[in-house]
Amino acid sequence: MPEDIVKVGSVSYINARPLVYGLEKGMLGNEVELVQDYPSAIAQQLIDGQIDLGLVPVATIPFLQEYEIVGHYGIGCDGPVASVCLFSDQPVSEIKELILDYQSRTSVALLKILLAGHWKVQPMLIEGLPGYEKDIAGQRAGLVIGDRALALTGRFPYVYDLGEAWKQMTGLPFVFAAWISNKKLDAGFKMRFDEVTGYGLSQLHTVMAENPYEHANLEEYYTRYIKFSLTPEMHQAIALFLSKLDQHT
Repeated sequence: MPEDIVKVGSVSYINARPLVYGLEKGMLGNEVELVQDYPSAIAQQLIDGQIDLGLVPVATIPFLQEYEIVGHYGIGCDGPVASVCLFSDQPVSEIKELILDYQSRTSVALLKILLAGHWKVQPMLIEGLPGYEKDIAGQRAGLVIGDRALALTGRFPYVYDLGEAWKQMTGLPFVFAAWISNKKLDAGFKMRFDEVTGYGLSQLHTVMAENPYEHANLEEYYTRYIKFSLTPEMHQAIALFLSKLDQHT
């Protein structure tokens, strides 16, 4: 593979489909090679230098020797996000054990910040393994993200949306993932990349038609819950979140 090809990684969840639509349609030709996986796996690939640029959890940033947030798009929310939630049979004050989602970095870090600073509880934290969702019962709650969280809608009496809780605690939106590079990239490439990753946002109905999903109303999810454009307030939220990481992780 030619050295000038940029290796790009993306989360494979339904919330990323609009941002990778143009890449999957080949709009950057042979300038990029695209791989997709769950968030913590893509994050590790960026940390290890296996990819050059990734749509990765923002909690990855402290692990990079150098980084740049590329472009104007990411995966955020301004209030409820619907797909990053704490599921429980009990109120948060009654939770004794909490299973953490192994597919996440940012969401786990955000949860720890919220447990200490917003809900002010200290349940025992357990590292989740594949299939852990079935172990959520009684006083054992679970953090579930992405498509699997959407699939759990209506299954538990208590659902705490982490985007909503962050908004209540800080008054700010939240950014779960952004396009982050681990090296300096060509300015022209970054401009083209930004245009291509934004293209799917102008083609949402086509994206939805090509990615049917039974567990959520995608039009509502994409337009009401997920915020794809990174605003100045979102960059402020990233800075605040990163400043809290050392205290709670």
